Parts: sequence; C-alpha cells; structure tokens
Amino acid sequence: MTIHKILFGTYTKRISKGLYEAELDTEARQLQNPTFVAPLTNPTYLAVSKADKVYAVENRDGQGGVVTFDNTVRPLAEIDAQLSEGSAPAYIGIDEARQLVFAGYYHRGTVESYQIKPDGNLSLVTTWTNTGSGPRPEQGSSHIHFANLTPDNRLVAVDLGTDEVITFDVQDDGQFTEVARFHTEEGFGPRHIRFSPDGQYAYVLGELSSLLSVLKYNAEDGTFEHVMTASTIPADWTAHNGSAALRISHDGRFIYASNRGHNSIAVFKVMNEGAEIERIQLISSEGEFPRDMNWDDNQDFLVVANQDTDNVTLFARDQATGELTLLQKDFAIPEGVRVAFEN
Repeated sequence: MTIHKILFGTYTKRISKGLYEAELDTEARQLQNPTFVAPLTNPTYLAVSKADKVYAVENRDGQGGVVTFDNTVRPLAEIDAQLSEGSAPAYIGIDEARQLVFAGYYHRGTVESYQIKPDGNLSLVTTWTNTGSGPRPEQGSSHIHFANLTPDNRLVAVDLGTDEVITFDVQDDGQFTEVARFHTEEGFGPRHIRFSPDGQYAYVLGELSSLLSVLKYNAEDGTFEHVMTASTIPADWTAHNGSAALRISHDGRFIYASNRGHNSIAVFKVMNEGAEIERIQLISSEGEFPRDMNWDDNQDFLVVANQDTDNVTLFARDQATGELTLLQKDFAIPEGVRVAFEN
C-alpha cells in the first residue's frame, strides 16, 4: 500500500482557515484523512522544497508575501515570513540547483527572487516590475501569474495582463536579466506554461481566451514562436469560462487543462514530436470552479480542487490513452485552490 500526502492551498473567504492536508491511498484508490495544518489568509499557492520546507503565499495586516514552514511537524511550524506592502503572490517556483525561490505577483505585476538560506529562510534578492495592459477588462495592468524555470534553467514569467511570456537569464545569486519577450494574440490572457520533456516546445494556457497554444522554444536565445492553438472548451459553449491549471505528462504525450465555468478537465493528445495538439476528452470536474490539479509521481491519479463547491475530485489516468476516469468526487476540502503532492 502506498500513501501519498497532499497539501491544499485555499482561499479563506468563506469557511477555509488556511492550509489543509490529505492522503491518497493508491491501493484503495481513494483520498482520505483531511486535516487542517496551518492558519493563513488566502494561501492560494504553495510549493514544497526537497529540504521539506513549505513556501506559501500569505496576506497579513495589509502586507503580502511568502511564508516558510517546516514541513516535518504538524501543525506546520512557521519559521520565516517575507512580507511587504501590498497583495500576495499568485505563484511560487523553486530553483533547487541554485537554491532560489521565485514569486510572481498578480496584482503588483512583479517577479521577486529570494535566496534560500541553509535553515530554509528566505532573503530577498531583487524585484522586477512589468508594465502594460491588454484589451480585456481583466487586463488593465500587468498581472504576473507564473514565474518558474525553463528546461535550460532560465526563468520564464507569464503576464496575463499584458499578453506576454518573458524570458530571463538567472545568475547563481538570484539576480535575473530579461532576454526575450513573446506576445500572444491580443486578449489571450496567458496564465501558465509547461514545456515538452525535450525542451523543444512550450504550451501556454490562456485563462481569458480558453485557448491552449503550442510555442517553439529556442534555447539559444530564450525566444518563443507560435505554432498552433486549440480550444479548451466546446465551440458552442457561450457562458463564462476561465482556464486555470496546466499539466503535461512525463512522457510528453498528454496535456491537461482545467476549465472554471465549464467545470471540466480538457485532455489533449500531443503529436508530431510535440508540435501539434488535439483535444481528446472533456470530463466533468464534479464540482464548480476547478482550480489547480496535480498527480502522484507515477501520474496514475489526478487530483482536482473545486473552489466554489469545497470538494476535491480524484481521477484515474490511463497511461496509454491519457484519458481520465472518475474515482471519487465528494472529498471535502474548503475553497481548494492549490494541489501539491509532498516529497
């Protein structure tokens, strides 16, 4: 029997109190034992380091930033808080090789880098600020929604507000320098990006457009080139939808995107050595407003958090076809937003 532990980040607007934990029993093929593990305000994103530290976003007394927890004790023990005036980040990425943390701030339009000290605490290195806007009402200013590594260890930031994907070179001390910008189509509203296993292609999810684009990545200079785009929702869907999470299988053959509004998971097959995608399945998330989703190391199970209905859904994943099958749909986690399997 294998038990995987999962941390859930949440909004705390209604009934949630912070971070929660649960277990996935792979033999029983069920989620079990939901537990409240740390009080925070709107910890909508978190990341777990190999040193077993949890880095979670936090809003506290008009300030926002990153809080560090020791993940070896329950409840989680806070050991550091890097907070500054304004809202909290939307995304946290960890650079294990250089011992850095990157934070993307949606409302501030900034990317911050931190050094990880030997005790797991963070030290702010630098802040980079973007400017600009897009044509949609949600694009009045820069909105950084993703900041993490490329396969060749550059930093890539995704800006929903300005319809941009921005590439940086990163120094060992955490300083980073812009090297390239890619502009999506106007109003695309890019949210997250994932790369093919060979690093040749990137897949960018448009929150505002409900589109998934294939980009060719040039490792020589960090530039991107558009290849093709497909929809994450049916052509006849006219109600509101906002795409959210994006995952790609280890073998690079399948991509998964969550749809908030259509309340589904879209499954894409990857073809032509990564350059082409085709939607092969749309399956209900069995809840409203599915946010993040994640899987075990073997990628046999997919866990989806439905924010508005306070439930988490478990799917089995067919390794050969990529398709999902419902296993469990009534597992209670309040206002779930982030799904993070622990090391």
